[in-house]
Amino acid sequence: MSKQILILPGDGIGPEIMAEAVKVLQLANDKFDLGFELSFDQLGGAAYEQYGVPLADETLARARAADAILLGAVGGPQWDAIDPALRPERGLLKIRSQLGLFANLRPAILYPQLADASSLKPEVVAGLNILIVRELTGGIYFGSPRESRVLENGERMAFDTLPYSESEIRRIARVGFDMARVRGSKLCSVDKANVLASSQLWRAVVEEVARDYPDVELSHMYVDNAAMQLVRAPKQFDVMVTDNMFGDILSDEASMLTGSIGMLPSASLDANNKGMYEPCHGSAPDIAGQGIANPLATILSVSMMLRYSFSQGQAADAIEQAVSKVLDQGLRTGDIHSAGTTRVGTAAMGDAVVEALRSL
Repeated sequence: MSKQILILPGDGIGPEIMAEAVKVLQLANDKFDLGFELSFDQLGGAAYEQYGVPLADETLARARAADAILLGAVGGPQWDAIDPALRPERGLLKIRSQLGLFANLRPAILYPQLADASSLKPEVVAGLNILIVRELTGGIYFGSPRESRVLENGERMAFDTLPYSESEIRRIARVGFDMARVRGSKLCSVDKANVLASSQLWRAVVEEVARDYPDVELSHMYVDNAAMQLVRAPKQFDVMVTDNMFGDILSDEASMLTGSIGMLPSASLDANNKGMYEPCHGSAPDIAGQGIANPLATILSVSMMLRYSFSQGQAADAIEQAVSKVLDQGLRTGDIHSAGTTRVGTAAMGDAVVEALRSL
């Protein structure tokens, strides 16, 4: 029986980078006889333009029925002035929540060919391989109540709520420990327990879960210190587990250690490893339509999809080897270009990965 993959190109550079990822996915499908069937729909601003909402009920139903989802990016300034409930980002949050995609895996791996592209000295980041495990369906992005109001004196004020239940913390902590167990057996839990009640519960529950993982070394770090340590000595980390907002911020910071956020894939998984896969970067509306965006994060998201949702490790390895081979050839999109390398556009980079994969 065939496996169904739903493709959601999204907004901005999403359609451009997705076109290249689909080329790679289709070749992998044929090369390894994976039996995938692809279908396409809209999410975010593109969905708002087509359906009047950022996530149509029909699209959500198709996502539920699919075995995995591949997403480009959502958002853009043309939708900034619409009703906040209809903004593209609300569609992304809704599909994550409705599908129970609570575990966001964001690897920050520095390809040796890109050591000079990092904003830090090569000796600080050489060999970097961090996995950030971010809780994705709770916390301040989903908390209620949230409100904007005008006070009696005419001053505007707004508030958001940062709630976490014990069960939410426990399940994401287990993902962090499980990931650490098959990597370097080190887990750093990041919180703000010196200030936030939610973080105090977070730390207490993580400590309880740790009893089931005596083989994993657990440490705790306040988020402000973690942000500093990622710049000072990033290779001290193996797996980091943290809440929704902190994970959002820290994973973007970690992306610059690798040379570009255009190199970072991600996986958002439910309890059964069904997932939605997307690059960590946004829709980059400032360069949309110019054919210069880096498609490698989306292509590497395909690799993660094959590995985590379909247990196709051989095909996943081949895609990663193809990306490395292209970097060895000196091909670079603008975000990772440096002296002595060849600057190429989005389609040329995708074509190069396809040819490298075909030759393996």
